Amino acid sequence: MRRSLRLKVALVFSALTIVLLVAQAFGVRVLAEGQEERLIDALIHDDMVSVLRRYHADETLLPPFDAALGGYVSAAYRQPIEIRLPAYVGRLSNGIHEIILGGQEIHVAIVPFESTRLYRVYDFSAYEQHFKAVINALMAGTGVFALLTIWLAFGLSALLVRQVAGLARQVKLLRHAGSAPINPGKYDEEELVDLVYAFNDYHTRMEDAIDREKEFTSHVSHELRTPLTTIKTSCELLEQDPAIAGKSRARLGQIDRAADGMRELVDALLLLAREESAMHLEPVALARLVEDALQPFEDTLRAKDLASVVDIDDTVTVYANSAALAIVLSNLIDNAVRYTSEGKIRVAWEGGRLLVEDTGCGIAEQALPHVFERFYRGGEPASDVHGFGLGLAIVRKIGERYGWEVSIESETGRGTRLWLRLPVSGNGRSESPDGKGTGERAS
Repeated sequence: MRRSLRLKVALVFSALTIVLLVAQAFGVRVLAEGQEERLIDALIHDDMVSVLRRYHADETLLPPFDAALGGYVSAAYRQPIEIRLPAYVGRLSNGIHEIILGGQEIHVAIVPFESTRLYRVYDFSAYEQHFKAVINALMAGTGVFALLTIWLAFGLSALLVRQVAGLARQVKLLRHAGSAPINPGKYDEEELVDLVYAFNDYHTRMEDAIDREKEFTSHVSHELRTPLTTIKTSCELLEQDPAIAGKSRARLGQIDRAADGMRELVDALLLLAREESAMHLEPVALARLVEDALQPFEDTLRAKDLASVVDIDDTVTVYANSAALAIVLSNLIDNAVRYTSEGKIRVAWEGGRLLVEDTGCGIAEQALPHVFERFYRGGEPASDVHGFGLGLAIVRKIGERYGWEVSIESETGRGTRLWLRLPVSGNGRSESPDGKGTGERAS
């Protein structure tokens, strides 16, 4: 899934800023905690120097002696009850230690005093709680700044990619015929100006190529239609000649059908070459269009003794380009008839999709991924009229032009089912629970 440039810029800016903020917050916290410990050690050191000097000067000021610890125990704060340090404190080395006493973290300074030791207790819990509150406020502030950074990042990213977005809008406008080239004077960045010149040059060359293609297609269409019309007229005249019979008349029918196929192929190529044809959409009665598409194949169906079944309700209406859909139906039916020697051809409306189903030879599993490729033929046709391998390729191309999803299911020896999803017009009927139409006509 592609993300917008603005989102990427905002995410990178936000992530980088948040990482720096978090790193700064943790750095400040570690530094502050280190400074706190050094400050407490300095206060304890100064206090111990003062206490020892006082006790040496006047031994009557000595605190109570704790026999379990083997030393004097005093407190640097007013203690309403007698201080009871745990027994393991007596095994601690000289220096400053942090212990848990009465559920609180306290500091104990241990120093040698004459032949014994002096244990002095310090309670900095009030100070440490205040310090933790400040640190917590710092961390919370970091979170607030992180959220603010995200908001600012999206705002700043909009400014950074504003001209890129504007260029994208200008490029989209180039799709319209007769649109003016992009004006490079609207952009400040040197890279964007170079990109504008590149787009203008590319667009000019593409317009020239499209114009040449349309002109060439128009000329080719005219040149192809003229001989095809001559062939069709000659076939119609020859069909009225009673002297032509048997195999000659069969060959004449083949020539007539081949001319019809070539004319449909020319129409399909013209339709694909005209980009504006995609805009001509209208409600189309699907059942009637299918019946019209089946009509040219009646002789072939009769000759091969194939039944044609139209299982589409008369009220089913799709919103499509009727000419494009007629070409698609003709190619699908032609493909089904070509590869079916017995059974039937069924055209139905099921589950919001058009189904063209046959009982023909089917397509091998390894060939299915290639059936929509140009000039690919998935098997030997049942009829003696060979195609060009363009029918399903044209169906896929027209489907891509109009957004019609095309899918195929097939199994060797069991026929083929080809699905075409079409947009239903607003006045289409509601389908039955099983997704099938209610009307069925067979011939």
